[in-house]
Amino acid sequence: MRLNLRHPMKKKAFFQAIGFFSLRLCLYFVLFILLLFIYDLLKKGSGAISWEFLTQPPRRGMTEGGIFPAIVGTFLVTLITAFLAIPLGIFAAIYLNEYARQGRLTRLIRLSIRNLAGVPSIVYGLFGVILFVNVMSFGTSVLSAGLTLGLLTLPWTITASEEALKTVPNSFREGALALGATKWQAIRTNVLPYAFPGMLTGAVLGLARAAGETAPIMFTGAAFYLPYLPHSLKDQFMALPYHLYIMATQHHAIQQVRPLAYGTALVLLVLVLGLNLAAIIVRYRLRRRRQLSGW
Repeated sequence: MRLNLRHPMKKKAFFQAIGFFSLRLCLYFVLFILLLFIYDLLKKGSGAISWEFLTQPPRRGMTEGGIFPAIVGTFLVTLITAFLAIPLGIFAAIYLNEYARQGRLTRLIRLSIRNLAGVPSIVYGLFGVILFVNVMSFGTSVLSAGLTLGLLTLPWTITASEEALKTVPNSFREGALALGATKWQAIRTNVLPYAFPGMLTGAVLGLARAAGETAPIMFTGAAFYLPYLPHSLKDQFMALPYHLYIMATQHHAIQQVRPLAYGTALVLLVLVLGLNLAAIIVRYRLRRRRQLSGW
């Protein structure tokens, strides 16, 4: 049976089917690579996972022991990143979308923010060395690394938050203003509850990305080997991404520590996937609560 493509509708349906097939093929290919990657990590890293590995500091030049200081250091840095990036990013997005005059300057600011989101992380690391380590005299520390990652995450948070605000219909704002509410009251009561799930999801995904970065913390505070926890924010620290980098490429006994490197990679993967899963759960619960409350 010969396919007749002369009819416009049939031609459109044919190319639409080809397009959907190509998209599905790309999706299956990406999922296959992801599952293959996860399977390889599970196969080679699960043997290293134990209670001692998760709760003990490294010993004998990181050839024995665990990664507990690296887990704590990653948690502290991510916490500082959240304190800087999430409030500033959300408030900046609210100003750009709700208060700023939509002109050439605002478009230029948005363009700059999106360009900053694509800057390589190593550039942020060098900027963090200049600003936080040298100029502000924080030294190579947890604070310097966290603030650097905060700057790295800030453009991502602003962009995601502003896109979430744009999904709120203008009628929500106009209805509140028509009832005599101030602009901030309209935003707080009619806009933010609807946009907050998307804003929070973008922020958490940005934190997940920051938790896996190596280059920024390598210059601003991460240490090669510390068998103890940082006592203050001015101390150096160990972190999972940098620890993995050293174990996989720079260690003097790479073959000996290879199983520990896979175990570290597996822990880092679980951490990042956990943050992404938390973002999905929080978004679902907030949307469910909003639907039940009549939004």
